[in-house]
Amino acid sequence: MTTRDQADALRRALGAPAGQSSDFDLNPEVELPAGRKLRPAGVLAAFQDTPQGLQLLLTKRSSRLKHHPGQIAFPGGKVDPGDKDEVAAALREAHEEVGLDPSNVDVLGTLPAHETVTSFLVTPVVALIRAPFTLVPEPGEVEEAFYVPFDHITDPARFSVQWRRWRGQRRLYYTAPYGPYYIWGATARMLRGLAERVQA
Repeated sequence: MTTRDQADALRRALGAPAGQSSDFDLNPEVELPAGRKLRPAGVLAAFQDTPQGLQLLLTKRSSRLKHHPGQIAFPGGKVDPGDKDEVAAALREAHEEVGLDPSNVDVLGTLPAHETVTSFLVTPVVALIRAPFTLVPEPGEVEEAFYVPFDHITDPARFSVQWRRWRGQRRLYYTAPYGPYYIWGATARMLRGLAERVQA
């Protein structure tokens, strides 16, 4: 599949109907409280064109962060008062976290929102990076930034279900490890949704 084919596959995936996802998808026995308040957030699923095809930009979060410390994540964060919407928040955060200028990004669209265990409603913003740039991780938020091949994160067979104890209960979650990087939780669930749409 050429880079153009991969980009076209992303565009088709964004047009496919799908509902919202949740960190609780694999745990239907969990009863979420009615009237719960979710904080809006945006994350950027940005793909870089390389000689090996499209590659997705991901980060390893700083171990000092309050939410999801040390985890593999998309650049992004909560919607601030100055942000127009979740797309603006994702672009702003990617600029702050890894030095990706918003003018170097072509937004293709958004995936359905995802509810996290930390009470965020996250909108994944799928985009193409126009030109190569120098990754500059913000040390207070990002320990490392790296790329994962398109073929890895759009193949449902790369995902498996694991479990661990969380708040005294057995919690199932998706994983999609890549080399030394353990992609799991909300990031893996959102990527699993993208993979399903790309392969549909």
